Amino acid sequence: MHVFVINSGSSSIKYQLISMPEEQVICSGMVDRIGLANSRVDYKAKSALGEVSRSEEFPVADHSEGLKAVAKLLTDAEIGVISDPDQVAVVGHRVVHGGEKFASTQLISPEVKSKIKELFPLAPLHNPANFLGIEVAEQIFSKAKQVAVFDTAFHQTQPEVAYRMAIPNEFYEKHGIRNYGFHGTSHKYVSERAIEYLKQSNLKLITIHLGNGCSMAAVQDGKCMDTSMGLGPMNGLIMGTRAGDIDQSVIFHLVNQLGYSLSEVNALLNKKSGMLGLTGFSDMRDIQAQISQGNQEAHLAYELYAYRIKKYIGSFTAVMNGLDAVIFTGGVGENDRMTRHLVCEQMEYLGIQLDPLKNEGRKQAIQEIQGKDSDVKLLVISTNEELEIAKQCFGLLGN
Repeated sequence: MHVFVINSGSSSIKYQLISMPEEQVICSGMVDRIGLANSRVDYKAKSALGEVSRSEEFPVADHSEGLKAVAKLLTDAEIGVISDPDQVAVVGHRVVHGGEKFASTQLISPEVKSKIKELFPLAPLHNPANFLGIEVAEQIFSKAKQVAVFDTAFHQTQPEVAYRMAIPNEFYEKHGIRNYGFHGTSHKYVSERAIEYLKQSNLKLITIHLGNGCSMAAVQDGKCMDTSMGLGPMNGLIMGTRAGDIDQSVIFHLVNQLGYSLSEVNALLNKKSGMLGLTGFSDMRDIQAQISQGNQEAHLAYELYAYRIKKYIGSFTAVMNGLDAVIFTGGVGENDRMTRHLVCEQMEYLGIQLDPLKNEGRKQAIQEIQGKDSDVKLLVISTNEELEIAKQCFGLLGN
């Protein structure tokens, strides 16, 4: 079964064509800067001639043109991997917000699409783009079954005590205001890899997804018990451009005392805060370079970033009444040894001890970095959200 995985953003489309159940990536790539004159289409594929790749820059007006450009590459006489779009059996879509309506992967129907549209207000930056990807894919891959995989679904096992907010009940009952959580596809994938690797199912795990967006999850016996993000993806950890947890009084002060509009506050907390607000840079590599040059603000920002993660490790350990393993994943979690060091230092009380030498390098898809006296396993696991989406599509339709 060929599963074409689409991750549509507001101005980009990430994609992979995966053969299931072999879990073989046939091709992958990205359409970036959609709507601009210098849009970019990247394509990489495995063929009988070996690995081939192509990158082109040309105007891509919208998502429809972007997916048509990808379909053209997929069927290209020289570097294509299929002869016709109808050879794609399933298109798997990442949909960020499923609310309480979707606790599992769904075959897309008119009713499912209608409910995804109803959830636009809960994820205004993500769900409309995801929905557009579905509509365009239905036209291009007209014979394929369309499947939605929701970022929030993995977190639907949270107990009510974890997801409810202490505001009047009517806001939950009438408007669905509660903690939902995000990055669920990544948290599910790496927690399952950890369970498989450690050969034990009844584990208490903390998964830490660190990229430009960051979140954590408490996973007990394979189920999410709590997570750091809430109604939307701004809450919790310090991120590339997002503030994470913040005293609500700050918002009222910005509006009432400093004259900010609500849209300006939203832009400030969502796009101008986090590591960018603290240092002027959102990429951790740039911030590390600043630290090496003696920039004390950059050094403090790293400490703040790690401190917030440590607080959540402590609270999630309390929620689960124990801890067996901590998993680092995402671009920063997998590659930034300084973050892992700062997070794990002075955590001996919880049985966490890092081995500095093991923390230096990555040699395997799953790397143990704990010291010999650590009671808690420390694992670095490469996430693969596209593969997880393909697995869920195959699980729904392949049997």
